[in-house]
Amino acid sequence: MSVETLLIFLLVGLVAGWLAGVVVGRGGYGLIGDIVVGVVGAFVGGFLVRTLHIHIPIGGIGGHIVVAFLGAVVFLLVLRLVKRRR
Repeated sequence: MSVETLLIFLLVGLVAGWLAGVVVGRGGYGLIGDIVVGVVGAFVGGFLVRTLHIHIPIGGIGGHIVVAFLGAVVFLLVLRLVKRRR
């Protein structure tokens, strides 16, 4: 993995994590927290998009951000449900 690829990966995670934090209602989670939420969201979103055969009409980095954002929202909502049960 090149340095450029790693930076793009982190940037996508940061944007997706921050957007998901804003949409779920708590705002951002800080630089590292947003990156972690976005990266986990990218894995969750990629899994969901493949499993549910969802077509994302946006290509390139924009499409990656959309998929990571959707996964990050799902991830944060699941975390919120788990927290409430405790």
